[in-house]
Amino acid sequence: MDRAAAPVRGRFLLAVCWVVTGVTAAGANVLPPPSNLEYSFIQICTLNWTWNPPENISSSCDLEYSSDIVIDEVPQDNRKWSKSRFRVTDTFLNEEMRFKVRSECKNASISEPSQWVEASLLPEGIPGTAAVDLSCVWHNLEYMVCTWRPGRNASNETNYVLFYWFDGLKKHKKCSNSSVHQGVFGCIFNLSFPKVTNTYPAVRILIKDESEEIRPLCASKNPTTLVKPATPRCVTLSKVNDDIYVEWSGSEPFPENCLFYEVEYHNGDMDNAQLIKVESNYTSIPSVDPNSKYIFKVRAKPKPECYSSNLYSDWSEEESIGEKMDSTFSFALIVTIPLIVAVSTIILLVYLKRLKVLILPPIPDPREILKRMFGEQNEDSRSCAKDDPMNAYDRLIKEEEIHSLILTEPPECTNSEQKTDKLCFTRER
Repeated sequence: MDRAAAPVRGRFLLAVCWVVTGVTAAGANVLPPPSNLEYSFIQICTLNWTWNPPENISSSCDLEYSSDIVIDEVPQDNRKWSKSRFRVTDTFLNEEMRFKVRSECKNASISEPSQWVEASLLPEGIPGTAAVDLSCVWHNLEYMVCTWRPGRNASNETNYVLFYWFDGLKKHKKCSNSSVHQGVFGCIFNLSFPKVTNTYPAVRILIKDESEEIRPLCASKNPTTLVKPATPRCVTLSKVNDDIYVEWSGSEPFPENCLFYEVEYHNGDMDNAQLIKVESNYTSIPSVDPNSKYIFKVRAKPKPECYSSNLYSDWSEEESIGEKMDSTFSFALIVTIPLIVAVSTIILLVYLKRLKVLILPPIPDPREILKRMFGEQNEDSRSCAKDDPMNAYDRLIKEEEIHSLILTEPPECTNSEQKTDKLCFTRER
């Protein structure tokens, strides 16, 4: 008896019930039932039922034993016939479990099977405190993740602990990598087998608390139904002519040819996404649109001939190849290109007008040129005269000399010309 199972064993009652029935109406003999039905824990959540053969059995009887299990008064349809006087079964510690066995002669038609001999395991603890919704996933054949919720009547101080065992371990192990997140308990433990293994043993799981008020939970998990491959990594894309070549990392822990892959791709429209299945870690997509952008992602799933799991891996990160203009960019081009053309045309027209003036200048008018020339000379002379003080002084001297000459000159007018004296005098002035 191991330490994890020892506290559990004391919580149950073993009740052996002998069911006595009469002889059949046809008068056939009824075989005596087995005796001394007992059980013992051989590991966590594993019971070994044993019994003794019936007495006074004829040597001509090919004796076999039929056994079955009933959980909470519900038959489990797990009847088994065997010549052995023992049977190993899983344990249901949080529910009432009844085991029954009887003896039969397979080669004799003159006798009837014996009455059933039953033994019951009655759980202790407060109902509704056992862990519920246990779920386990075997990730990439490397480790198992189990999660569960506390029972509806469990207190907030309940500290569930997970133990596990499978055929090949010398003793059960405690899962130490546990956590609680938003009321959900979880635990992770390593679980791996040699690659040459074709069959995998069942994993027995026990979840319990140190308090006797908390009912334990036992479960048996078939790991082949819980396999979830790792997410494909290193997805690379390349173009070869008009084809797209896709490749990703292989499945290292898995045996060869035990996985297939799904590749999903689209060119921007999720409603028209394409899905293809391949058995290798590469594929190619032929005849793609060179002007479109394609987005790819990959996931893996175990093959049914290797594992019974229906779990897919997570999708890989999306990878894309090619370029595609979005509608916003296209609208911007539609608006911008005509505007650029219009502005460029205006600038070109202005530039051509200036260029025409430089290449074909207008023919000048000679008269205008002469006017400008003489006008400029007169203006220059006047400005120079105003600006030169020496010239102004010489001009004043000359004017004084002229006036003095006019004043000293004798009058030439005669008496007969008296009428014009004023005129002469005016001129001399």
